Amino acid sequence: MGSNIYSASLSGMNAAQYGLATTQHNIANASTPGYTRQQMVVTARSSQATGAGFVGQGVDVGSVVRIYDEFLTTQVRQEQSQASYLSTYLSSMQQIDNLVADPATGVSPAMQDFFNAMNGVANTPESIPARQTVLSSAQAAVNRFQSMDQRLNDISNGLTGQIAGSVQMVNTYATQIAALNGNIKSALSMSQGQQPNDLMDQRDYLVNQLNKEIKVSVQQQSDGSMSVFVGNGQALVIDEKAMALQVVQSPVDPSKVNIAYLNNGKTTSLQQSSLQGGSLGAYLTFRDQSLEPARNALGRVALGFAASINQQNQSGLDMNGVLGASLLNSAAPRVDNGVNNTGTASVTAAITNVSALTTSDYQLRFDGANYTMTRLSDNVVTNLGATLVPAPTVDGFTVNLAFGAMAAGDGFLIRPTANAARDIALLTTDPLKLAAAAPMRTSAALANIGSAKISAGSVNAPPLDAALQSPLSITFTSPTTYAVTGAVPAVVGDQAYVSGQNITYNGWTAQITGTPVAGDTFSVAPNTGASGDNRNALLMAALQNQNLMINGTSSLQSAYSQLVGQIGSKSSELSVTSMAQDTMLNQTISAQQSVSGVNLDEEAANLMRYQKAYQAAAKAMEIANTMFDSLLSLGR
Repeated sequence: MGSNIYSASLSGMNAAQYGLATTQHNIANASTPGYTRQQMVVTARSSQATGAGFVGQGVDVGSVVRIYDEFLTTQVRQEQSQASYLSTYLSSMQQIDNLVADPATGVSPAMQDFFNAMNGVANTPESIPARQTVLSSAQAAVNRFQSMDQRLNDISNGLTGQIAGSVQMVNTYATQIAALNGNIKSALSMSQGQQPNDLMDQRDYLVNQLNKEIKVSVQQQSDGSMSVFVGNGQALVIDEKAMALQVVQSPVDPSKVNIAYLNNGKTTSLQQSSLQGGSLGAYLTFRDQSLEPARNALGRVALGFAASINQQNQSGLDMNGVLGASLLNSAAPRVDNGVNNTGTASVTAAITNVSALTTSDYQLRFDGANYTMTRLSDNVVTNLGATLVPAPTVDGFTVNLAFGAMAAGDGFLIRPTANAARDIALLTTDPLKLAAAAPMRTSAALANIGSAKISAGSVNAPPLDAALQSPLSITFTSPTTYAVTGAVPAVVGDQAYVSGQNITYNGWTAQITGTPVAGDTFSVAPNTGASGDNRNALLMAALQNQNLMINGTSSLQSAYSQLVGQIGSKSSELSVTSMAQDTMLNQTISAQQSVSGVNLDEEAANLMRYQKAYQAAAKAMEIANTMFDSLLSLGR
């Protein structure tokens, strides 16, 4: 019986020592990232049968385990990935929000200054200083477009570096997790299945850090290793082997990078939309769904600004007495060959209707029999048929097969507005080339005796008619009919007259109102000596308030305001959702830490408990020793 007391006391002291060591380890690692509280597991030894019943023989330390809740740990990973995604997306959006909404650097004030200057020319069309002010304000608007586009391009270039850095972090974490898989398997085999708690904590911590970069799923294996998957189930870590992600040039858009999967030296393209969550997912989403559309929207406004001004200036007469020319460079759509194309085709594109343009990019494809155009913003497909002749039109632009032939599977990325803000430029510094006057003038013969009057007339929408400045006469043969001479092509026979009805010839339109008499004549002739004519300047100034954009629903400044509003709305949305997600993450972490975290008050209590247990076991051994000595003394 004495030996039982000795053995039981010793096991108690041993258990207390393990308890003290475990408690001290918890206290030392209370602030260690990823540490999970550990707990000693003890079991009672089998009792010894005696005539008086079963007598206990002490305690055994079974193991030291982590207080680990897999469900809560998985929840933390999911919430952390989304929180990292939203936080990164928000910080990226705030860059362009601050840029486009800044009144000092925004495009809207620059366009307003241009139209204000144009109103000055309309008031004094012969004033050279007023004309010079228009050109100066046009250059300021050009500079604003170019500066903003350059800033967006800088953000895009910086984003490429951030994507590469995130991919490198993913690969580093994957390598470290694979190494820990090996260490954990070795530890399990050497310890007869006892879990290496600290190694497993380190691995879980690395998985959480990886999850901040990209959303992952994990699977625990029976041998103690952990498999990690990304995207649509691509294995990133299997056993002790780590695969890798790689940054590659996009096969569709050479200005972008894509994420590919690298395994055994073989690179496999990944579906980019499958790489969700974390910072890397946010970078890709921001680039494709916010940054590039914003740059396209800015380009669309630049195209509208340049095209409308050019069109109106070409419809007027400058101070040299000739039809106006383009004032601003208007960029052609950007077309990129697919890197996997095997055909010989060269494709070009041209803007035909600025009002119909969207902010999307497009993918032209040939399947061997038919051509299709996919609008990438919503994946709407337009079937173009078996040939590109004549050049088909989609959403305000045409595509043309310049030469060669497309092979089955070939594709071209078409970005109608991507380079417009970058390439806009003022084409002249000569104030005389500002076409403030109309190219033709109307007049009534002094001998007319009727009450009819003719309007000043206006130039028809382009293309301009070659006969625009050809002299033309309208002579009434009766109060209800008139004959036309000088029209191209020639008009044969009398025309019916209705007061106020449009009269259109040679690329212009005018109206005659009132009651004419037979013999009354009206003339349309070239506008010579027209330095004081402001008719075209008025029309150019009026462009500010015309709905020239988005299928005739918005003015230039409204279209830009929509860009500012969309970016601001997205930033506000992300701010709210990111804050809510952070709150949810903190709540989930609190729930997980309430189970797995170290509570120093509790550990302090455990120290005292194990100390007293050790002291009690030692006292029991002391008593057993005294009893044994007493037995020995009886024999002396």
